[in-house]
Amino acid sequence: MTEWLIYCGAGDPHDDVTERLPAPPGWRTFDGAPLVEPTFGSQPGSARRLGELASAVTYRASDEEVQLVNAALYLRRPLLVTGKPGTGKSTLAHSVARELRLGPVLSWPITSRSNRQEGLYQYDALARLQDASLRQQGGDGRAPDIGRYIKLGPLGTALLPYRKPRVLLIDELDKSDIDLPNDLLTLFEDGEYEIPELSRIASEQPDANVLIHDGTDHVVINSGKVRCHEFPLVIITSNEERDFPPPFLRRCLRLKIDPPGPERLAAIVRAHLGADVSKDHEELIEIFDRRRNDGDLATDQLLNAIYLTCNHAWPGDKDRLIKVVLQHLDSGV
Repeated sequence: MTEWLIYCGAGDPHDDVTERLPAPPGWRTFDGAPLVEPTFGSQPGSARRLGELASAVTYRASDEEVQLVNAALYLRRPLLVTGKPGTGKSTLAHSVARELRLGPVLSWPITSRSNRQEGLYQYDALARLQDASLRQQGGDGRAPDIGRYIKLGPLGTALLPYRKPRVLLIDELDKSDIDLPNDLLTLFEDGEYEIPELSRIASEQPDANVLIHDGTDHVVINSGKVRCHEFPLVIITSNEERDFPPPFLRRCLRLKIDPPGPERLAAIVRAHLGADVSKDHEELIEIFDRRRNDGDLATDQLLNAIYLTCNHAWPGDKDRLIKVVLQHLDSGV
């Protein structure tokens, strides 16, 4: 049965998520208000997203990926996606956002220094203090509007009360400090957070107009509290470099993406090239598939090799091309 599928992984954009997504289970219901209507027009850095858009268009999701994405949508639960580098873990998020027309992916790339507040918002206290000092020197004793100095992060933006879920990509969580997965538990469970800098002055300034993560739009936050209306589709990727605590895993659905086999590789190549796979390409796919037995390789390495051959951009022989472009990620040879 496919009637329950909202995300089909076919790459054809549609608006069915609004009409077909059923009400959440009682234990995953949220009532954030007032609703925020996003505007996904021309945004700063749109050129940087062209590669992401191309990957989303050509992505070919497996049956298991489609089923788990839909389960996460229905249950309003994060989806933890594991697998080796280059298997398409982060591209899955862009594929879902494009097909369901949920706007640009809110991306949070994780480093060892990432923390919960970074994902929620940034507050430039120093800039506010400097502006307040300048105002006093100029004879204006009014404190500057605090909303000018707060910008929501990708996680904080995803939890705004949108009518449709936003797609949040938390990329490579296994690189984080050991405490970050546990620090996210309450957010995933409650779907809300507080900005103390705003709640402390709520009696004097109940509403603050703050900048969101992905553009120049502002939203009004009342009394420093944010609560989602539709829980975002949170896709968390991991290269399996560490284990996560059981309480964190309990709140996630888990999907393991295996490296694509020869047939799926051929489909990926066709999607990117827009043409049938030639004998030369079939040979490169076979070589790529064999070399994966000796070390890690990413699918985009195969696409790089085929792109060079298609455009006659490699003056050397094929053996040299393979040695240069299809180097193993875990050994460099």
